[in-house]
Amino acid sequence: MLDNLIEGGTLVDGTGTPGRRADVGVRDGRIVAVGDPGSIDEPATETIDAEGLIVSPGFVDPHTHYDAQLFWDPQASPSTVHGVTTIANGNCGFTLAPLADQDADYLRRMMARVEGMPLPALENGVPWNWSSFGDYLDRLDGNVAVNAMFNVGHCALRRNVMGPDAVGNEATPEQVDQMVRLLHESIDAGGIGFSTTLAFTHSDGDGQPVASRWASKEEVLALCGAVREHEGTTLEYVTDGCMRGFRDDEVEQMAEMTLAARRPLNWNVLTVDAKEPERYRAQLAACENAAARGGKAIALTMPILVEMNMSFRNYCALFMLPGWNEVMNLPVPERIEKLRDPATRQWMNERARSKEAGVFRRLASWGRYQIGDTFSAANEGLKGRAVYDLSRERGQDTFDTLLDIVINDDLRTVLWPMPPDDDEDSWKLRADAWRNPNVLIGGSDAGAHLDRMCGAPYTTVFLADMIRGRKLVPMEEAVHLITQAPAELFGLRDRGLVREGFHADVVVFDPETIGADEVHLVEDLPGGTARLFAGSTGVQRVFVNGRPIVVDGATTGDLPGTVLRSGRDTRTVPVPAGA
Repeated sequence: MLDNLIEGGTLVDGTGTPGRRADVGVRDGRIVAVGDPGSIDEPATETIDAEGLIVSPGFVDPHTHYDAQLFWDPQASPSTVHGVTTIANGNCGFTLAPLADQDADYLRRMMARVEGMPLPALENGVPWNWSSFGDYLDRLDGNVAVNAMFNVGHCALRRNVMGPDAVGNEATPEQVDQMVRLLHESIDAGGIGFSTTLAFTHSDGDGQPVASRWASKEEVLALCGAVREHEGTTLEYVTDGCMRGFRDDEVEQMAEMTLAARRPLNWNVLTVDAKEPERYRAQLAACENAAARGGKAIALTMPILVEMNMSFRNYCALFMLPGWNEVMNLPVPERIEKLRDPATRQWMNERARSKEAGVFRRLASWGRYQIGDTFSAANEGLKGRAVYDLSRERGQDTFDTLLDIVINDDLRTVLWPMPPDDDEDSWKLRADAWRNPNVLIGGSDAGAHLDRMCGAPYTTVFLADMIRGRKLVPMEEAVHLITQAPAELFGLRDRGLVREGFHADVVVFDPETIGADEVHLVEDLPGGTARLFAGSTGVQRVFVNGRPIVVDGATTGDLPGTVLRSGRDTRTVPVPAGA
């Protein structure tokens, strides 16, 4: 007897081939039958009428940070209501294990700073009762709604071996050997690979560069070499060039990393802007260089424009403008006094527009900020207004207008920068990128930056745009790009397709209504803190391992997910040099 029979839907199986009417039978967590409508005569415990609906594989998000949130929210919301059934965690060099007892506070404060996870949530919602990487995975296994895989983060490895000396020092050869042994142990326990960050944007809770940024190239390559000895593993890498454009040494290191591991490496995130085509081409050239050397480097890119919630009070990208930390890290009253000063304003404006700001220079388009929530009588009625229009009305420079508004609110004003790359040429360039063999859709950062952005809905928003909006690629290709394509990057066994014998990770959605609600703030985190959230529309069912975790857009509370472990649940994806 079948557990579920999905009848009469249009099957878009993940391969990119045209959809067709088909029935799908599920038993014991697997897809056991796919046939023409009416051809499956085995009875089922539940029969789902999918007439007029699309039946597709579950969506795979290749870059999330649910490492902490899964403890208080095993549903991995809001990703699951947007059809995501498999998530990759442990990215950017940041994991919660391995963990020494004395390091929990350091890791909490680091994650709060670099990934925007509220400290009260980390303190109240995570048990911190493990030591090894395997212990950490065991705490989650059987307690999650989704399939979750985890890289082993460089920062935790370094801190575990070197203690406080991990910041400010290169490792000795003996310490590198210890890290390599610890990485072997962590992958043996189920880690799917190794992640690191060398990016200037990543500082710890003390404001110092995170531990991995102090590593020598030899240390990084030794750890990549350890990955090579394990089946079904991968690499993930973040460096300055991911934000600013790659230097020659970064391009070289990317190639050396993938060759040392003989495994694919993915990096986050490729920004596509037709007004900066040279940067786009240079970043793709880094992937092409790795391929020419026999390696494999894949750029992640988002297929939607994710709005960023910013303010002059709480840490966000504005704090990373060159030199701005001298002002933005001051206590709020002192910060306000500085921001009132005309000379300081001029200096900050010049620094934000300087070449040194790199990709963050786009933040200096002050007129393109839309005012969000306000908190003072002086700012009443400004919500939804653009700074450019307000500055014209006031006869002011846009930066002065913006600062006057945020000062009125004691810097609490919510700011929504309007994307500068929402033009036809940039969208055409994105469609070209999606079809590039060195590019993969993803990079949501779901589970991180909780009060500043909400990237989790990218799957449903992308499908809505491709089905009813810009229609840059056919629906079947769009589904392929968020199912089979990421599943193949990680070598997921029997996932990413609706096919007999595969795990029953399945989404049933309405093509006429699939999409996302507006992003809004909800106060549902441990410790009384808030996050941005968006529900889905048109998502009728989401199955993980044959059990429904979402019905009519709402989570069921069931926890059928699996902690995916290297080798057991993944196969090795060869690079040309190791094929």
